[in-house]
Amino acid sequence: MTRTKQRWRTLSVETVYDNPWIRVEDHDVLNPAGKNSQYGKVCFKNRAVAILAVDISINIYLVGQHRYTLDEYSWELPMGGAPLAEDPLNAAQRELREETGLTAGRWLELMRLHTSNSITDESGFVFLARDLTEGPTEFGDTEDLAIRMLPLAEALDWVHQGQITDAMSVAGILRLAADTDRLLG
Repeated sequence: MTRTKQRWRTLSVETVYDNPWIRVEDHDVLNPAGKNSQYGKVCFKNRAVAILAVDISINIYLVGQHRYTLDEYSWELPMGGAPLAEDPLNAAQRELREETGLTAGRWLELMRLHTSNSITDESGFVFLARDLTEGPTEFGDTEDLAIRMLPLAEALDWVHQGQITDAMSVAGILRLAADTDRLLG
């Protein structure tokens, strides 16, 4: 496919909101047609990390919590934020331990993704964690988590039934289900 139009061109950027987690910018731009336009961008100060923790019986671990932004309860992979200067794997190891009490002897980066690339620069990593050892959880002040272990087939059913809707969780579970033998063999 050949590109026939020009790319977006930034004329100016103004920060309109800033907190410890995000910065919201207002961009004056020239759009691909060369016309003046406005674009809003949410800049994340962390990268997202999600962990697909799989035991020897091919059960996966999920955490349940109320998500303030949606005002809904959500079942999802253990996950959290990796400051931009931190190695995403180190953050994934910390988040798995904090949210489930698990540590893993083997790690594999399954995928990198962009969570909502039309309005944000957030990038995410999904890691596969194997050879699990149980330990105590270390919930943060904002976390009131339930922990659940499900067979992969049942977690996949939850995805198809809309019971798991978090994008990184859906992507990770679908990837594992599509390539179980190679990833776990």
